[in-house]
Amino acid sequence: MSHVVERVRDEIISAIKNDQLVLPTLPEVALQVREVADDPDANLDQLAKVIGNDAALSARIIRVANSPLLRGNRQIEDLKTALGRLGMEYTCNLATGLAMEQMFQATSDLVDSRLRDVWMRSSEVAGICHVLCRHYTKLQPDKAMLAGLIHKIGVLPILTYAEEHSSLLTDSLTLDRVIDELQGPLGDMILKVWEFPEELIHVPSRHMKFDRKADAADYADLVTVALLQSHMGDGSALGEMDYQSVTAFERLGMDPDMQSAEAEDLSDEMAAAMMALQ
Repeated sequence: MSHVVERVRDEIISAIKNDQLVLPTLPEVALQVREVADDPDANLDQLAKVIGNDAALSARIIRVANSPLLRGNRQIEDLKTALGRLGMEYTCNLATGLAMEQMFQATSDLVDSRLRDVWMRSSEVAGICHVLCRHYTKLQPDKAMLAGLIHKIGVLPILTYAEEHSSLLTDSLTLDRVIDELQGPLGDMILKVWEFPEELIHVPSRHMKFDRKADAADYADLVTVALLQSHMGDGSALGEMDYQSVTAFERLGMDPDMQSAEAEDLSDEMAAAMMALQ
C-alpha cells in the first residue's frame, strides 16, 4: 500500500473517530418504515401510511409487487394491495433499500457520477442476489436484495471526504485504492450504527473475500457471486477472475462456470429483477 493511500486512510479513519466526517444516516422514510416493522402490534395500514407519504417510493414498491420477482397473477394498482402481496418484512427491507438511493447523490459532478455508478451496480447486484437466493438457498430473497443494495455502502463516507479534498478526486488511482481498502470496514461500521440485522452487517467486508471459509451459504456469498456475474466479460479485474478459486460457489451449490445452461436459464429472471429495482 502506497504511503499516499495509507495517509488518506488514516485521515478518513481519524476524521470519523473525531466526528469530523459524519457517517451517513438512513433517509427519514426508511427509519419510519423500520420503526413500524419493529413494532409487533403494527399492521400494514400503518406501513402504507408511512410509505404513502413518499409518492416515488410508493410507485416503486407497487412496481416491484407487479414484477416477475413475485409472480403475482393480477395487476396491482394501489399501495395497500402491494403491501399485502409483499408482507411486512419484505416491504421493510425493500423500502429501506430503495430509499437509500437518494444517498447516492452529490454536489460535485465527479463524485455524483461515481455515486450513481455505485448505485447502478448495487441495484444490478441486488436483482441477481434475489434470483440466486431463491434458486440456491433457504435464505430470504428480500434480505438478499437488501444485501446487494448495501454491499458498497462504505463508499459513501470516502467520497464525502474526497469531495472536501479535491486533490483526491483528480487522482482517481489513489481514490480507487482507498475505496478498495476501506469500503469494507466502513460499510460494516455504518450498518452496525444503523442497527441492521446481524446477518447483513458484515456483507461489505466479506463479499470481496473470495477464499473465505464459512459453514454455510450466507448473504455475503450471494453478493460475491452476483457481483462476479454482473462483471462477467466486461474486461475488469472482477470480470477476468478465476471463478474456480471462489469458495462461495461451492457453498451455494453452484457451478463456477457461469456460462453453464443453468445460469442461462436464470438470465431472463435476473434481467426482470434488475428492471424492477431500477
